[in-house]
Amino acid sequence: MDWKTLYESRVVTAEEALSQIKDGEMIVPSHAAAEPKYLFNKLVEMKDKFHNVGILQGLNIGDAPYASEDCYGHFVINSFFLGKNNRKCLQEGRGEMIPMHFYAQPVAMRDGYVPVDVGLIQVTPPDEEGYVYMGTSCDQTKVIVNKARITIAQVNKKMPHVMGDTRIPVSDIDYFVEYDEDIYELPLITSNDPISEKIGYHISTLIEDGACLQMGQGNVPNAILKFIEDKKDIGIHTEVFSDNLIPLIEKGVVNGMKKNIDQGKIVATFVQGTKDLYEFVDNNPMIQLMPVDYTNDVGVIAKNDNVVAINSATQVDLMGQVVADSIGTKMFSGVGGQQDFIRGAEQSKGGRPIIALPSTAKGGEVSRIVAVFERGTPITTTRNDVHYVVTEYGIADLFGKSINQRADALINIAHPKFREQLRKEFQEYQKSTGQIHVLHD
Repeated sequence: MDWKTLYESRVVTAEEALSQIKDGEMIVPSHAAAEPKYLFNKLVEMKDKFHNVGILQGLNIGDAPYASEDCYGHFVINSFFLGKNNRKCLQEGRGEMIPMHFYAQPVAMRDGYVPVDVGLIQVTPPDEEGYVYMGTSCDQTKVIVNKARITIAQVNKKMPHVMGDTRIPVSDIDYFVEYDEDIYELPLITSNDPISEKIGYHISTLIEDGACLQMGQGNVPNAILKFIEDKKDIGIHTEVFSDNLIPLIEKGVVNGMKKNIDQGKIVATFVQGTKDLYEFVDNNPMIQLMPVDYTNDVGVIAKNDNVVAINSATQVDLMGQVVADSIGTKMFSGVGGQQDFIRGAEQSKGGRPIIALPSTAKGGEVSRIVAVFERGTPITTTRNDVHYVVTEYGIADLFGKSINQRADALINIAHPKFREQLRKEFQEYQKSTGQIHVLHD
């Protein structure tokens, strides 16, 4: 049977396809912006047909209608990384959090540590060779398709054709549901936050010509880029590719010509942003999406020289421990690939792992640099992995430093109004643990 005939034989309605899902099975969708909106809306409409069906997610930027209270019992949310629309569900005990590095998620699926019963993905229409493109999310999509009992694909003409390891043969997918709609977007960051700009400037001083960058989305990554317009031959090997890099690509600052691997290519595992971004990546040979167990492999990351990995935190303590996925003891997001890239940059020749955060929260009322974490706070990145910590007050280089020296350096980049308090609290902590510690003024 030729691929066109096979494809046509597998085109069904959403109701027909979703009716194949069995109670107790685990649905694993495409990640982030590629989550199939139409299929999930239909699934929620059919919720009374289902009981205890799991939905296993990475980053959710979509509507997450299945996380509403009236869906509880029909659907059970399991998440590697919380987004704003499924965070409340898990914080209220109507779902489960699975702590796991981004790199390890497809490994866990492939090896059977987490179930993959139904793949719910979103793809482009087939090309002339009988392949669909997985669009904006590569990460673990092929593992989902290979492991699932059935794979249901929403075929959407508005999904961009993104190059890389992103093609799936029609024969690998069990059901096709044709429905065109705008995919999920994230708005372009245009604000000029003065604190983020100061942090961005400090980080820019650690970026040299020919560096290979990893960074996410947000005010700080956006601010960094305006300070590196005079750099040359910047490369990108990252998790997420977003709008903020496009101006530097167009100016020739980002060209990847000094990369040791994937030279001249921007390598990421997923794309999310605006319609302009999706148009930019469509059939763009410079953009290469690869599986996350390639992009986030420490050994692969370290093959490039001068890797600068820039990751965020909610808190850092005076020993250099980092919290990035919770606020105190309350889960907020997920571990993602922070340690993947921190360790990859550490092993890269000339690499620089960076943790960036504003010095305060809650309008300046709370210090994000703390003497000691609240009991029960989960640690995202250990003190052994942390090199540079950056706030609007400067850079603390912790690598090779003693606990005393680390505390001194971090206090010096805390907000001035909290510095004396931090000294006292840390000295009390040291005394309570039987350690003698003198912090310098």
